[in-house]
Amino acid sequence: MKNRHLFMFGGSPPFTGQSAEKFASHINGKVAILFLERDGWKEYMPKYTSVLENQGIRDFLYLPLTSSPDQSIINELTTCSGLIIGGGDTELYRDYIVDTEIGVHIKRMYQQGIPVAGFSAGALISPSCCVIPPIDNSKKEHLFLQGLGLLEDCVISVHYTKWNEETNLKAAMAKVKASVGYGIDDEGYVYFENEQLVEAEKYYKFT
Repeated sequence: MKNRHLFMFGGSPPFTGQSAEKFASHINGKVAILFLERDGWKEYMPKYTSVLENQGIRDFLYLPLTSSPDQSIINELTTCSGLIIGGGDTELYRDYIVDTEIGVHIKRMYQQGIPVAGFSAGALISPSCCVIPPIDNSKKEHLFLQGLGLLEDCVISVHYTKWNEETNLKAAMAKVKASVGYGIDDEGYVYFENEQLVEAEKYYKFT
């Protein structure tokens, strides 16, 4: 059984610190970037790709998320050897990925050893419980939703210092009875191998 790799970033791309080198070391083909399409998205993609290109990765697949992806998108996704889930509207990312066929394939690929990297919204939807703070949703309240389930028994907070998330993170941990919480700063990340934290920068851990 191959090792599983999950990278979660507290802010927007690019990859920070040693994370690009670590992520790239597990890639042997295409890297898929799943994102919400908006004006200027093509110009934004180098924020994801440039650091990885410096690590020798040249083949990227850009997959805009929709509420009803066609089968060709699914087929393309499954040919990739690395997955990046972008940032933006966390609720939309959750709706378009979790509990969808794309989500099923992401979980399967992760279990098969395909590394997954989530930036901001992409990080928030990765655990079994997707906790979206009031500052990050239209209802302006704490949302507790089902996540992808790549990581169990933990709560993730992004933009931790910028959004002053300590109180929200601790409250979320208590509500969902999670044994650990990670607050990740905009320039920080946490890297899990086989669901065990092995590398991190600019983060806070609560138990």
